[in-house]
This record gives sequence, structure tokens and C-alpha cells, in this order.
Amino acid sequence: MSSEKLTKVRIVGSGLIGTSIGLGLVQGGIAVEMIDSDPRSQSLANDLIGGVGVAAPELVVLAMPTSQLAVVIKREIDLNPHCTFIDVGSVKGEVELQVKAFPALSRRFLPTHPMAGREIGGAGSARADLFQGRSWILTPSEDIEPNSKALVLELISLLGATPIELSAVDHDRAVAKISHLPQVAASLVAKQLIDTPTEWMELAGQGLRDTTRIAGSDELLWKEIIFSNRTELQQLLINLQRDLGVMIDALEDPEKIASLIAAGRAGRALIPGKHGGKAREYSFLPIVIDDKPGQLGAIFNECAAMDVNVEDLNIEHSPGQLSALITLALSHSDAEKLSSHLISIGWNVHPIRK
Repeated sequence: MSSEKLTKVRIVGSGLIGTSIGLGLVQGGIAVEMIDSDPRSQSLANDLIGGVGVAAPELVVLAMPTSQLAVVIKREIDLNPHCTFIDVGSVKGEVELQVKAFPALSRRFLPTHPMAGREIGGAGSARADLFQGRSWILTPSEDIEPNSKALVLELISLLGATPIELSAVDHDRAVAKISHLPQVAASLVAKQLIDTPTEWMELAGQGLRDTTRIAGSDELLWKEIIFSNRTELQQLLINLQRDLGVMIDALEDPEKIASLIAAGRAGRALIPGKHGGKAREYSFLPIVIDDKPGQLGAIFNECAAMDVNVEDLNIEHSPGQLSALITLALSHSDAEKLSSHLISIGWNVHPIRK
């Protein structure tokens, strides 16, 4: 196959990922057509991206549940027998098996998985910048054609992501631990909130929101993902079940409780910091602000004036409270510089903590 550039893409599946790919590609000057089995989703996605009819695309993106892949592959091969194909599903071993059912398709089909998403799905939640700075995993076959691979790498580059190659086995093991287990854990923790009195829920702080954020995910999507990767997920859930048992047994022993919490802190420290790489140690600057418009904006204006970089932000505010506590995460030098500056101009700043 001769070398070619990406100019036309057909995207089958008009959910969050498919539509976000479309939005990003049209900003890069690529002609995109969105296809979906639901006419309403297809219409919305095409309206959002300015989709057009595409003949003879260089690349077809399959952005639907893996369980539907075999039927869709057959149809798309018949329509576009010479183009390159990718999928964007969360499990790759099952995709490899389905591709092998089509003679020589592995030379033009590259299984992929963009490591990006939101807890809310559908075309209406799509973002053109969803993949910016994110990893995009590829699990190519040994016989993948160089031109097909080049087209996929061009797509990933246009969307601002970073390609990472893994075997399908390693991919499925990795995402079971870093994505699928957290989803199950968040959903099961959030399930415990059912029937909680409303007045108790009003006491909820950022910890509960952080822990359960992804529990708002689409159950139709996740039943497919969890079922597809059940083999890799099973042992992780058994390990979690075992640790829950240890915690239950440790409830009368403060030292054992502390040991389990410390082990969790050690595990969290392994998560890379912003932009990847080793996790950074931040200092935390607490500031009490009045509950009125413009306070956050004013603080960020001072941050800009002092040329300090805020890495993260937490807000605690109880119902009826006339003030709120914001905590900025910064490097230690930035925290000291900002603290001194804000105190000098009258902000209610509290001591920096590690």
C-alpha cells in the first residue's frame, strides 16, 4: 500500500469517545463522518462536529461496544475494503480474537485504547481536547502494514495524545488495575449511600466526592468492559476482598488500622504527577474566603501576578456557612511566596502544611 496522509475518517459510534475524536479531527482539517445505529445520536454528533458524507476514507474508527464489533467489522470491510481500521475499546484481548476471524485483517486493523474519558457519556459530553496530553495505547499485530500504523499515529498526534505500545495481554492486565478496579470500588462505595438521610448527605465533603466521582459512569458501558475483562479483574477483586477482611478484623487494633492506611498511602504515592513522571510532593496553602462572588477569581489573579503555579484546588463549604476554606496545592517555594504576598494584602491565610 502506498504512503498516504489522513484526510477522511469515518467514525462508527457516536458516543463520548467517538464524537470527541471527531471534534478533535475536524479542528485539524480532517473530513469526518459520524455513523451510529441510533439516528438521534448520529444526527447530534454530526451537527456538533459539522460532519459530512465521506467516500473512501483512509481510516475507519470503530467506537462501539466490543460485543458489537464482529458484525460492524464485516459491514465496514464490505464498504471500505482497502482502508485501515482501529477500535477504541477498553479491552484488547477480545478484539484480537475477533480480528483473527477475518483473513489478513490484522495487517490493516490496529487495536487501540485512548486512556481518556468522563463519568458522563454520549455525544453531548464530547470534548475536542479530551485526549490532549493523555496516553493512547496501541496493541499492533506483528504483520501490521507500516502505512496503516502511520495513519493511526497521525490520528493520535492530531488529537494531542501520546502513543504507547503494549501487548494485548499486558494492556488488559494494566487497565484492570488502574481503571476497572477503581470503577468497581467507587461504584460499590457509592452504593452504600443509598437510603442515607438527606441531612447526613449535606455533610459530605470533598473526600466523598473524590472517592465516588466515577460512580456516576454509565452502567451499560461498564457492564461490557467489566465482563470483557473479567479474567484479569477477578484476582484483583479477590485481593480487595481479602484486604477488606483484614480491615474488619483490625477494627479493634489501632496499629493494624494504621498499617493498612499507610499501605494505601504508599500505593497512592506511585501514581504519577501531572504530565506523567514521578509524583511531586506539594505544599498546601489554606485560605479562608468570604462566600461571595469573585473571591476565587481574585485569588487566581494574585497567583498570576506572583507567577506561581497552582497544581490543584480543594474547596470546603458547609450549607449556611458565610465563609469557605480553599486549599491550594503548590510547590513549597510557590506556597511560601504566595502566602507572604496574600498576607501582606489582607487575605485570611493559614499556615502552610505538607
